Amino acid sequence: MAPTTTRVLRLLSLLQDRSYTGRELAERLGVADRTLRQDIQRLRELGYPVHAVRGAVGGYRLGQGTKMPPLLLDDDEAVAVALAVGLAEDGSTGIADIDASLTRALAKLQQILPKRLQRKVTALRSATAVGPATVGSREPDAPVPAATLTVVAGAIRDGATLLATRADTETEVEPYRLISWRRRWFLVAYDLGAHTWRALPVADLTRVRSASRRFAARSLPDDDLVAFVLREVAQTGWKVHARVTVLAPAETVIARINPAVGVVEAVDSHTSILVTGADALETIAIYLSMLMMDFRVDGPPELVAHIRTLARRYTEALDG
Repeated sequence: MAPTTTRVLRLLSLLQDRSYTGRELAERLGVADRTLRQDIQRLRELGYPVHAVRGAVGGYRLGQGTKMPPLLLDDDEAVAVALAVGLAEDGSTGIADIDASLTRALAKLQQILPKRLQRKVTALRSATAVGPATVGSREPDAPVPAATLTVVAGAIRDGATLLATRADTETEVEPYRLISWRRRWFLVAYDLGAHTWRALPVADLTRVRSASRRFAARSLPDDDLVAFVLREVAQTGWKVHARVTVLAPAETVIARINPAVGVVEAVDSHTSILVTGADALETIAIYLSMLMMDFRVDGPPELVAHIRTLARRYTEALDG
């Protein structure tokens, strides 16, 4: 029989998962019914609200209590919580009390995490930068498996090349930074095949594996890799890309737009070009309406047609 403390912790871990009958718990723990009842009482004395349900389908379940007792997390859960708290802290919620609580919670997690898990969390946090908050849009999420991020972050930490498969084509890249933006992940990497810098959407990678070949760090394409990703995504990373002439100086447009909207290029002292994109025409139209400046859509034709339709609807709404 396992020592009492170990057994009680195991019991708590089981109850945090789902409800169990007394017989199921006793069999899993390898104890008699009387010992099980004693262990459940120990949990209750520690503040865990273990409820007993009578009847043919009765058993034990963990309910809501009046105070916050300690939690048990498995390895994957602990890494996920530590990473999520760390990214939230990096991005800042803008609420002072919550930000301070995040910092304290992260410190407690880091203090108790085993070294093997600390390495995972540290690799992911040190390899990741968070992009700017953005306006609301209809862009769908692009979830990435945690295992993929772990492999990429480990390669960044170790300075080892990655073999990344995208659209059935495997490419060897030098990974430098993970960027989390708009609930999407991008990898800033140097493509050894194409000899160019890329912002790779990690969700598009069907497989990543370490090539275990160390590389000497290159000069980065930009001192601000988040800005590099925003430019790359605006120019190549969306289903719909647009080029818009804005009748205002570049510095005025830059001061107006959210950094996530696109890239601004100066034409002259009175005109600039906005290169932007999204996964839907409607999203780009929203961006342009928020400019509050005169503009001309240079392309694509589908966006021109969509804005003409919007203009007609707005005009008819006023005439009505």
